Amino acid sequence: WVLRKNPFISARPARVLQNIVSKHSSQFRGNAQHDALEFLLWLLDRMHEDLGAASPAPQSRGPAQVVPAGPPLAPSTPVGRASCRATSRPSTGESSLTCPHCQKQSNTFDPFLCISLPIPLPQTRALNVTLVLQGERWRFVRVGLAVPLLGTVADLREMVAREGRIPPEQVILAEVSPRGFLRSLSDPDALGAAGEAGPVYAFEPPPARRAGTAPALIGRGCRPAARSSDCLHRAPGGRILLLLCNTAGTGPQLARFGPPLVLREERGVSWEQLQQSILAELRGVLRGEVRAQGTGALFRIRLAGGAAPCTYLSPQDPRPLCHPAIDRALQLSGAGGPPHVKLTVEWDTSTKERLFGGLREEVVQDAESVRRQQQAHGQQHSCTLDECFQLYTKEEQV
Repeated sequence: WVLRKNPFISARPARVLQNIVSKHSSQFRGNAQHDALEFLLWLLDRMHEDLGAASPAPQSRGPAQVVPAGPPLAPSTPVGRASCRATSRPSTGESSLTCPHCQKQSNTFDPFLCISLPIPLPQTRALNVTLVLQGERWRFVRVGLAVPLLGTVADLREMVAREGRIPPEQVILAEVSPRGFLRSLSDPDALGAAGEAGPVYAFEPPPARRAGTAPALIGRGCRPAARSSDCLHRAPGGRILLLLCNTAGTGPQLARFGPPLVLREERGVSWEQLQQSILAELRGVLRGEVRAQGTGALFRIRLAGGAAPCTYLSPQDPRPLCHPAIDRALQLSGAGGPPHVKLTVEWDTSTKERLFGGLREEVVQDAESVRRQQQAHGQQHSCTLDECFQLYTKEEQV
């Protein structure tokens, strides 16, 4: 009442108003806090009573006023205490509320109608996604998207597919932190937590090998003598999708370097062949030529993101990609995108410095949509009165 918390407004008008109101209603006496809507309804009701109780001024000249014909007033509204609106025009003495959808009307003879309008809340939020497309091998672009708050990852996958002009079923969505892969995003997942643990990356897999071009490794396959998994989950031609992150260091110093990679590989390859494929993908960031044959294991490979903790592939395994943990990782890759396996390639610091120097994470360029979405969602939310009424009259569905 006294506005003590606002130094720019004088408290005297508030005290005067408080004294006047307290004479007519004991509930507003004192300095206690009161509900503003309750006070407004009380004030409108008292004003209506005062206007209805006031007798009309005597007319000294002129003919008697003829009241136009119209529907009679409601019995609950006596003529002597009717509002000025009902007295002057009885035909418009009622209030009417019309639904814009079904056109039903709610009529009342109350002198005023007070409703509480809900304020529409924002329906979208800004989410940045880094695109890793095959057509732009070493170019990483971060785009800004307005994703629905109550949407699912399937909605995000559709938006990314339109942005990258690729089929939605070919989009792999994963969270990537400075320490490596976190998790893959599945279509049924809610979008509310997407991007909280780490930036979201969208990968386009390389094209599948066409029929008739399969290498000789397919003839070897996974023989019955292979490990227990026996390659249960095969992509066409016995090839699987691998997502790779390169890391160096240990413990708190563990950090990702170089770009994340996507490649298709035969499940029957040996460790040496898998190592050659990884080095071939890193050829653009290597400091010099590396001979992978006869050098032994240059790194360790660990399954990341949802697989059993600390599951490493063994260099002594004749077919490391036929490990049972690979099958479990394929099952956990989620619905919506192609099945894939996330692998972390761990380098010791000395080998990393010798082969890659001071290479760090990839450089990501921001598209104009990033600034545009941040600006649009960073502004204070506003809405029109018509939008409030649209939400107020919206049909509720159970």
